[in-house]
Amino acid sequence: MARNSAGTFVAGLTAAALAVVGFLAYQASAAQDRRGPAGEPGAAASASPSPGAARKDAQAREDREKSREREEAAPPAGSGAGERVVYSLRGDRVWLVGANERVTRTYRVVPGAVDPLPGEYTVSEGGRTERVTGSDGVPVAHVVLFTQVDGVVVGFSAAVDGSLPEGPPKEGTGGIRSRAADGEAMWRFATAGTKVVVVP
Repeated sequence: MARNSAGTFVAGLTAAALAVVGFLAYQASAAQDRRGPAGEPGAAASASPSPGAARKDAQAREDREKSREREEAAPPAGSGAGERVVYSLRGDRVWLVGANERVTRTYRVVPGAVDPLPGEYTVSEGGRTERVTGSDGVPVAHVVLFTQVDGVVVGFSAAVDGSLPEGPPKEGTGGIRSRAADGEAMWRFATAGTKVVVVP
């Protein structure tokens, strides 16, 4: 009887050992399934980036946005000096620059069909109109004109209702449109004799 008990005990130990080995083999196989070839993370691993990586991505995006805002906050190089309005044709952006080179306001605009040539202009005595109907038929306010191109007057204005043009500009229009608040800031800043510098 003692021999039978010992045999049963050894058999039990063997079965338990085999069960443990089988379980470990299963775990190793499952871990390999979660990884790609040559130990690289598989789809399941790459689908869920770590919270640290997500934070780094968000921080990088925020840094890029701040850098872009800093670049836009300063007028372009080569835009002159002193008190002036700077208008970028490529950037569709205006800067109101004080005599101390401090930008008092910058904002996006929507140009008309006719662009002024790059260069330096001046707001004339009769170049300001508080309210009028634009060449596209839209009632506009705070009109500040500074040049003509082939008979088309070119200047800054804002729609009375504050809207911005949508779609392609109407042929023969030279209005550079802004939001109402920006148009009002331009009106206060660009009095007769103010320099307007147009850059590419």
